This record gives sequence, C-alpha cells and structure tokens, in this order.
Amino acid sequence: MSTINSDKLDSRDDAIEHGKCMVSRREFLVYSGVATATTMVAVSLFPGIASAREINARVTGYPRKKIATMSQLKDNKTFDFNYPDNGPNSQAMLIKAGIECGGGVGKQKDIVAFSYMCTHQGGPLMGSYKVTGEHRTVGQCPLHLSTFDIRRHGIIVSGQAYESLPQVLLEVDGDDIYAVGVMGLLFGRTDNLMLG
Repeated sequence: MSTINSDKLDSRDDAIEHGKCMVSRREFLVYSGVATATTMVAVSLFPGIASAREINARVTGYPRKKIATMSQLKDNKTFDFNYPDNGPNSQAMLIKAGIECGGGVGKQKDIVAFSYMCTHQGGPLMGSYKVTGEHRTVGQCPLHLSTFDIRRHGIIVSGQAYESLPQVLLEVDGDDIYAVGVMGLLFGRTDNLMLG
C-alpha cells in the first residue's frame, strides 16, 4: 500500500481551486525535453521544414522632395504637403514653431514636419495645431481626442493613441527645405513607401 503525501495533494488541490498551474521543476524539465526531442525528430525526418533559403534584401530609400523655402515660412503657420508620395494618408504639415523642437532644422531648430493622420484610428488632424505658451501641440483628434507634442518628436500626451505622430525628417539646403524620410509608420499602411 502506497502512502500519499497529504501536503503535496493539498497544494495541488488548492492550485486547481484557484486556477493556477502547478508544475514542478522536474516535470517542467521532462516536458520540455520531450518537446525538444519531438522537434529534433521532426526536423531530421522532414528536412524541408527547417531549411533556409537565400533571399535578397530589398533596400529602398525615401525620395528627397523639396517641400518649401525658408523665406516663405511664418512662425506658427502650417504649410501642407504630401510625403513620401501622393498615396493614402500621405498628407503632412510643416511648421515653423518659433521655439526649438526635437528633430527641428533651421537656425533655431524650430522647423518640423509631421503626418496629419492620428496614429490611433487615422483621424484627420488638419487645422488642429495649437500654441499655448511654450507648448506646441497637434490635436485633439476628432475621433478620440489624442493630442501630440511636436516639441518632443510628436509624442502622445493625451487620448487613445499609443504611438507618436510620424515625423517627416527634414534637410535644409540654402533656402530650400527638403523632406528626406519618415520616422514612424504612416497610419493605414504596412510600409511608408508605395512601390509600384
């Protein structure tokens, strides 16, 4: 007649009652060993499962697109453009904020550009740029009230969005301002660049 360790039985009953998993270290090692052995046998019997094939990487670059000139910008007035193409959700704004911003260009590092589409559900942010003292924000999104801080790379400051507003990377050449890339994924796309 075998004896049962009542303490072990009680702890398992308690675990079942509370919905917890009680696996001992030994049981874990045994189960994981069986799983590893099964995987190894499957890979050796069916070598096509784990075979690797060589795939060439796709390297693409953002277009360098002139979007404005320094002389035409006015403090805290948005300038609208499309980037990186004319596809869906490519609408963007250029802003001379009059105060240094993260990723800003120009002498004061106050010229920045951002997507016009909220990162939560793609709500339009056109006409929502606000200046409040030292703060420069875009929003509130008409769908769920998300607001973004353009002084800090478009970081979300309130609302339902969980990603920063995509920032268009800028370059200055003389008086010309060029868009040269996007930091973040444009809403509604799986890739910022539409390759045809």
